[in-house]
Formats: sequence, C-alpha cells, structure tokens
Amino acid sequence: MARIGIFFGTDTGRTRLIAKQIAKKLGDAADAPVNIGRVTLADFLAYDALIVGSPTLGDGELPGQSVGLNQPSWEEFLPQLADTDLSGKTIAIFGLGDQKKYPDEFVDAIGLLHDAFEDAGARMIGRWPSVGYEFKASKALDGDEFFGLALDQHLQPVLTEERIDTWLAQIKPELLP
Repeated sequence: MARIGIFFGTDTGRTRLIAKQIAKKLGDAADAPVNIGRVTLADFLAYDALIVGSPTLGDGELPGQSVGLNQPSWEEFLPQLADTDLSGKTIAIFGLGDQKKYPDEFVDAIGLLHDAFEDAGARMIGRWPSVGYEFKASKALDGDEFFGLALDQHLQPVLTEERIDTWLAQIKPELLP
C-alpha cells in the first residue's frame, strides 16, 4: 500500500478528476483515489497520511444523499468519526467551489471537513491563501487563509494545475516525513 490515501466526494465528477490529477502528480507515494461513499471506516483509517476532497453543494453543504446524490458520500461518512480518534493522522483538504454563483458559501466543504477531522484529533495541514479569489463568505476561511486548497473549475480552471503543484510542494514533506 502507498503511504498517502486520497478520498473524495463528488456530484458531477470534477472532484474525482482533481483527485486523479493529484494522485498522478504524487506517483507511487499515493494510492489511486477512492470515492468516500465506497469505503469503510477501516479503509480510511488504514492511512496515516490522507488527502481528502469535496465540492461544496447548494447552500454550503457536503455531498450526500440529502442533497440529491444517488450514493453515499461525505454526509454519510463523517458521522462514523464521532467516536474515532484520528490522532496520528495527517490530513490535507482540497475543495471545489464557484465564487460567482455561490459567493456566500465558497468552498464551505473545506471548512466542514476540516472541523470534523480536527475535532477527531487529526493534524491538519495544507492551508492556502485567499488572495486571488473573489467571494463574500466561506466556512473554509481562517483569517486570510483557507483551511485547504480552494479550486474554482468554473471561473479559474487555468489556475488549477499551478495551484495544485504549489500546494503539493507545500504538503508533500509533511505527508511523507
């Protein structure tokens, strides 16, 4: 097994594509990305270093069946963490959002995932500057940084690869000590 696990939730497939792009850039250091709706808690806990990703849906929600997805996703997976100790796990988050269409909930999923994993004791890494984005509010924001890599595939797709490369250069030493 590789040393980094990559898990994602998705509704349109864009987050899956980003997860695959990240895995390709990490090469042998990461296993193939897996949809979080298709794993057990044990599968997730098998890794000490994880990269997780999610789009933000609707009014700042995680993907899941209550927002119309046909399969389970982050909404269904996160409650399993209620009695789980993630100490010793290092987690970095990436999230997709649309600054123009959802300026009041831009990449909220990053914040929701961050809070769930941090509350369970994980060491969170991979903060990303908010400079270069135009939005009104985000649960993913702490001061002038996001809790993870924010991507807008609708308005800024040409910036995605450079952002991923810069972010991976930042987090890789912490994921692979």
